Amino acid sequence: MPGILLAIGYAALLLYLMRRMPFYARVPGLPFRWVAGLFLLKIATGMALWAIYTWVYTDRATADIYKYFDDSAVMFNALRDRPEDFFRMLFSVGNDTPWFDEQYYRKMNHWYRQWESNLHNDAHTIIRFNAVVRFLSFGEFHVHTVAAAFLSFTGLLALYHAFVGLLRGRERALAIVLFLLPSVLFWASGVLKESLLFFGMGVLLWQFRKLLTGKVRARGLVLMAGASVLLFHLKLYVIASLLPGLAMLALACIAPRVPLVLRSMVVLLGFIVLGLNAQVLMGLDVLWALTAKQRDFVGLAETVAASSYVVPPRLEPTAFSFVRHAPYALYIAFLGPLVHPSPGVLGLLSAAENLLLIVAVAVLFMYRLPWRQVDRGLVVALLTFIVFMALVIGWTTPVMGALVRYRTPMLPFLFIVPLLVLDHQRLLARWPRLRPFISA
Repeated sequence: MPGILLAIGYAALLLYLMRRMPFYARVPGLPFRWVAGLFLLKIATGMALWAIYTWVYTDRATADIYKYFDDSAVMFNALRDRPEDFFRMLFSVGNDTPWFDEQYYRKMNHWYRQWESNLHNDAHTIIRFNAVVRFLSFGEFHVHTVAAAFLSFTGLLALYHAFVGLLRGRERALAIVLFLLPSVLFWASGVLKESLLFFGMGVLLWQFRKLLTGKVRARGLVLMAGASVLLFHLKLYVIASLLPGLAMLALACIAPRVPLVLRSMVVLLGFIVLGLNAQVLMGLDVLWALTAKQRDFVGLAETVAASSYVVPPRLEPTAFSFVRHAPYALYIAFLGPLVHPSPGVLGLLSAAENLLLIVAVAVLFMYRLPWRQVDRGLVVALLTFIVFMALVIGWTTPVMGALVRYRTPMLPFLFIVPLLVLDHQRLLARWPRLRPFISA
């Protein structure tokens, strides 16, 4: 009960502050009561996630919302006796020594992972996040839920700000695809990496959009840099998938007279060459890293006998192997939860959502604008992000339960693309009852 009361107090304080900040209080197409309601919905969903992992899946040691929270206590407790150690661990400065390993990391259950071949362990970021929130939570978990829901909501609202100017007359549809998609709402409302991921993505794209329109300030550049660092330490493949699309948009501003096809080919070929030569340039063998990631995931799935495991074609660290298995990767990333649903209620809900996504996207494209009225450069940039991210997830993730989570960052964009090409006036003329869900 004290934790719930403390969480309610922080939620009320955040609503009070949001009411006085233009970013939250002056949102085109969304009155503040809707903004407040969506924020409270995020908190409620985060609480539902807590309830599921508390009373349905009762193994606290394997529950993502708990295991990094519990490990953060080891880090935070160092503040009392050895504050220098705490800040070294928090900022990753001189903390890779036998002392830290013996005093702290070996006491955590998830600082090290059995199946981990990537250069960066993203579990460290969520452990550090929980350690910081402990300054305010006094160890009460529900406060962490409020903090994660607030960051996720802020990132999604930043995405809304980034795209709403391009979707006049489709504001409510944009709000629905950002805030109410079931997978995004469920997985990005609790104390999980996805909540921080949407915060980083939203801030980065919002400020990048302002940069392209010449409205960014020095503070915006700092926010972009901070968001990029956060994404790097959370999910490197997400920011790597974003970069080609961002480069396309930047090149369109620099060289607007260059044909779209040529601009796109230059950027794509440039990033492909960069990726294949990353070992020489940055000491990172991208193909080996992705192959190792798949091997680790397969090993983990077979060790724990994952119920939604789908045996994938095995990758080899060669370009030919990745090209050969690209169709399978796209198939499993887009259709896997529908064709191979996970057992249980969550699996059925994911399959139903996948079917709804297919139907909705098809309907939206049926009522599209003439191509000359579409911002084709933006559409191509977003599709590039979606395809790159789908390839990485499809190549490396053989467990449908995990795949549903990992693909949440690209789901809103699967709807934003058809919204960009939607002729909403023609759609509403045919289906006037849809007006409350489309326009403000």
